[in-house]
Amino acid sequence: MITGRILRDAILSGANNISNQRSRVDELNVFPVPDGDTGTNMSMTVGAARPELEAMSDDCAVGEAAKAAASAMLRGARGNSGVITSLLFRGFSKALDGKKTADAADVVAALQKGVEAAYKAVMKPTEGTMLTVARVASEEAAASGIADVVELWQLVMSAGQRALDNTPNQLPVLKKAGVVDAGGQGLMVIFEGMQIVFEGGKPIQCEEAAQNKAKLSTDGAGKGVFTDDLMKVEDIKNGYCTQFLVNKNEGASIAKLRAFLESNGDSVVVIEDDDVANCHVHTADPGKILSHAIQYGYLTGFKIENMHEQFLARQKQGKGLEKQKAAEEAPAAAFPYAAVDPERTFGFVAVAAGEGLASVFADLGVDAVVSGGQTMNPATEDILAAVQSVPAGTVFVLPNNKNIIMAAEQAQKIADRKVVVLPTRTIPQGITAMLSFDPDADADANSIAMMEAAGRVSTGLVTFAARNSDFDGHKIKKGDIMAMENGKIVNIGTDISKMTYRLARSMVKKDTSFITLISGCDVSEEEAQRTLELVQAKVGDSVEVTLINGGQPVYYYMIGVE
Repeated sequence: MITGRILRDAILSGANNISNQRSRVDELNVFPVPDGDTGTNMSMTVGAARPELEAMSDDCAVGEAAKAAASAMLRGARGNSGVITSLLFRGFSKALDGKKTADAADVVAALQKGVEAAYKAVMKPTEGTMLTVARVASEEAAASGIADVVELWQLVMSAGQRALDNTPNQLPVLKKAGVVDAGGQGLMVIFEGMQIVFEGGKPIQCEEAAQNKAKLSTDGAGKGVFTDDLMKVEDIKNGYCTQFLVNKNEGASIAKLRAFLESNGDSVVVIEDDDVANCHVHTADPGKILSHAIQYGYLTGFKIENMHEQFLARQKQGKGLEKQKAAEEAPAAAFPYAAVDPERTFGFVAVAAGEGLASVFADLGVDAVVSGGQTMNPATEDILAAVQSVPAGTVFVLPNNKNIIMAAEQAQKIADRKVVVLPTRTIPQGITAMLSFDPDADADANSIAMMEAAGRVSTGLVTFAARNSDFDGHKIKKGDIMAMENGKIVNIGTDISKMTYRLARSMVKKDTSFITLISGCDVSEEEAQRTLELVQAKVGDSVEVTLINGGQPVYYYMIGVE
């Protein structure tokens, strides 16, 4: 029998185990491009539940522990592997809802519900991935008839391991690289940490205390960025950073609570799901805030910090307030909540990295730009905060990366306004989609037109190899320059400019009219201009080539061909 304390400690143990082993899991990624690696995304997703679980008492119910973990993971999910992980644990929340303890049958039901939700979330599920590992473990557990939880979880582990060992036989790319699926391995690492507690052991301890979080930004005006040059301690009118969780009463109107917070403070962010609202506000009177909030449900996870003291301490050390709790405060400060304006029909959120790209999207009409991309996948709660900062009845979200689409879709489900996720997979696709927006058309017509336009864009990328690899017929050494067309490696070399103009020339077709060349943060203006001239010379005057200083990391150049 599993109690709430046991499940709480088991999930904490799993979170710490994946945190400790995330580099090992990251190294299983066979694609040599630097990316938001699987182990890191899974670690940050499960780790998002750590504060809520650590705040729970030993006599908590198993349903309460499952619900707290699932809610936090949903908000903190990063990357496709993180979203799938959060959905698997969402199954625990649904199956154990209202239960004080759980038996083996409840665990089987939890696994089944999690697998069902994960498969539904993936448009085209691929076997030989973490989905397979979870499904096989769930199916064998369900067929076993085992009544003892410890024995059942041992079966889950053995079945999952067999499925993991078989992934190279299901995906040739894994077999060629001599590795198993990274997501499946990460899932087994989490389950291993849980098993230790189920068998009566102490939870695995986290070896790394610091938890990274993708930063957020909006165009323009430095919202939420405070420095010693911009402000003085007396400028902080609402001096207490107040955070808490509301475990909602039935029928509670969190919209009314949010309105109260807005009228009694600033930097308000409220992230809500079915059962819990995560609240953040800067206020002059935390007591007044908490006294009012308790009307909506019981409160947990309190955190109140004196921003005056923090400011003076940072100033004394020669550091700006910008560095103070940057990861925690950026979402709230960058994206303050905005109620829907009935006069505002459409709004836009895009994900991009680099000041130049943020400016480009702002010029195209994007209201909020979430800073993120290939190596820093934003969490669901980051995208949600951006969405709820846009006072429009319908908000279009452009993820601009295939590994961010699922997180955007999860934000769509918990936002308090209509959200349309346009599954753009690259920055050039996102730019073209925005150029195709028609303010006189409705949401459905725009969704179709914008994605049709994005689908006509071919994307080229010039980057470096993050690891040695024998991939897709290419012998690749760490540091090599790689040219990719629509995700496929087409050339390896050492000269960035040469690789770029060769890639652009190879992408040009008879009907090509435009090429957009986007330079990254590691390319100087002079180098970018020289590359522009080379590309224009190679493709001829019939094709218009435009240069944008994107400032993005990872990619020396992005190329959009239409």
